[in-house]
Amino acid sequence: MARHVAVVKASSPVAAPVGVIAVAVLLQSELCIGAFNLDKHDGGRIAPPMRDNSTSRVGRVTRKTHETDIDVEVNLDGTGAYQVSTGIGFLDHMIEQLSRHSLIDITCRIVGDLHVDQHHTVEDSAIAIGQCIHQALGEKAGIGRYGMAYSPMDETLARVALDISGRPWLVWKASFTQPRLGEMDTELFEHWFHSFAQAVGITLHAEVLYGSNNHYIIEGLFKGLARAMRQAVELDPRKGNAVPSTKGLLGDGSLSG
Repeated sequence: MARHVAVVKASSPVAAPVGVIAVAVLLQSELCIGAFNLDKHDGGRIAPPMRDNSTSRVGRVTRKTHETDIDVEVNLDGTGAYQVSTGIGFLDHMIEQLSRHSLIDITCRIVGDLHVDQHHTVEDSAIAIGQCIHQALGEKAGIGRYGMAYSPMDETLARVALDISGRPWLVWKASFTQPRLGEMDTELFEHWFHSFAQAVGITLHAEVLYGSNNHYIIEGLFKGLARAMRQAVELDPRKGNAVPSTKGLLGDGSLSG
């Protein structure tokens, strides 16, 4: 719908142009006239109220336990900027991919008990990032909700589909032929995705359709997750402030539709 706004000062009423709707507001002796063209192809419909974007969609989690010391922050409306330090180089690389390709800014600082093993650090990084995203989504008004992406990397093709449904679930179809990538245990990748899905509250399907290179397999899955998340968290201006569910609610224990 084309829209044009005119604001004028006047001491007497001004006639509205033919073919437009005029809304006049008298405020402090000024007459403000807003003229909105009605496109002949749209049946004269008025655009839905736009979402108030003045509230930033940011989440932050800080937590210190005997296992990990965590400070994580995300901005859903970012540019893909990141600062990541987990003590596990390959995990840093994957979280950076998540940030860059989702355009979600991620700051993630974790000091974990790596002298024990990597489990607590890997798990808590996924939980903290997921909790931040859940927090930043708020009531989830106006979001796309669904996302899907294919990620080809040479001989490997990964597919990720997700729904910000409030019903956490993971379907994982990927395997590795070596126990480690860099210094990271490959068995922990599935656990990272599971912990992330639980913390955000998403139904998440991650699948490698084919491929043999272990690095490409997991990087394709993280990039697919990133691009699917970008679709799902982005605001759709046509939805205004509507929650994308016929129940009017997503999450908080509801069986949302």
